[in-house]
Amino acid sequence: MNDETRDPALAAPADDRPSAPVRKRPKPGERRVQILQALAAMLEQPGAERVTTAALAAKLEVSEAALYRHFASKAQMFEGLIDFIEQSVFTLVNQILEQAQAEEAGDAARVGAHKAARIIIMLMQFAEKNPGMTRVMVGDALVFENERLQQRMNNFFDKLESTLRQALRPAALAEGSGTPTVDAQVRASALTAFAVGRLQRFARSGFRRAPSEHLDAALALMI
Repeated sequence: MNDETRDPALAAPADDRPSAPVRKRPKPGERRVQILQALAAMLEQPGAERVTTAALAAKLEVSEAALYRHFASKAQMFEGLIDFIEQSVFTLVNQILEQAQAEEAGDAARVGAHKAARIIIMLMQFAEKNPGMTRVMVGDALVFENERLQQRMNNFFDKLESTLRQALRPAALAEGSGTPTVDAQVRASALTAFAVGRLQRFARSGFRRAPSEHLDAALALMI
């Protein structure tokens, strides 16, 4: 029997059932990013100082075992957030310093103060855009985690203070200070403490008190 004479009733019936949707597999590294984004989002919620892996897995609709295929521990997840904070902030710090180099031939005191102010403003803006990261920066999210995570954030602010000191030393020198390094250190320490205080207030107010509140006026009084 050829195709032209085959009885249509004998032909295989067409399957009209809709095919099941194919679930895309995440690209390499994509799931890690999704996990970190979900963790940061959960830290933005009130009372979310401690996030469990069970809650994180539920948010992502995966098993806890799936999380541990990408991160060896919850501490490693927080290290991923700290990596993001460090890379983002200090990339922007370097841009500020590079942009200011063209002004170095001008008024050193003004240029140094301008650099320091821009660094603090940038940090406050970063916090406002990333409230979950703010809880990591001030340590609220790290209270029950590995101690090395808090030490990394301490080192982050030490590095920020050192950068501010270097920016402010030429200003102190230009002002005729007999101890420019000491004066720059005092100012840098005060600015860093001010920045940390603003971040803590932001986090502990449930993100209602913006760190940029009256910021220009406050910096004008300090620098």
